[in-house]
Amino acid sequence: MKTRKIPMRMCVGCREMKEKRALLRIVRNAEGAVSFDRVGKAPGRGAYICKSKECLTKAVRQHQLERALEAKIDEAVFERLAEEIDAD
Repeated sequence: MKTRKIPMRMCVGCREMKEKRALLRIVRNAEGAVSFDRVGKAPGRGAYICKSKECLTKAVRQHQLERALEAKIDEAVFERLAEEIDAD
């Protein structure tokens, strides 16, 4: 019986490798629009962040999300991420 490989991704806040399912995904599409990706399969350049306020705060303060996505991120995206973290 084969065991499935668990996809791992790095959080841009704490820089730790974690399971893809345990992280939130932010994506920049071909037009350059940045948005929260609930499903995790939207096309475009993606960045992952832990479901914790500390990681989000650190990533925003150090501009890690903007650097990872190579785009300027609107404040509304950060607010949406904060809401999603609070919901969990």
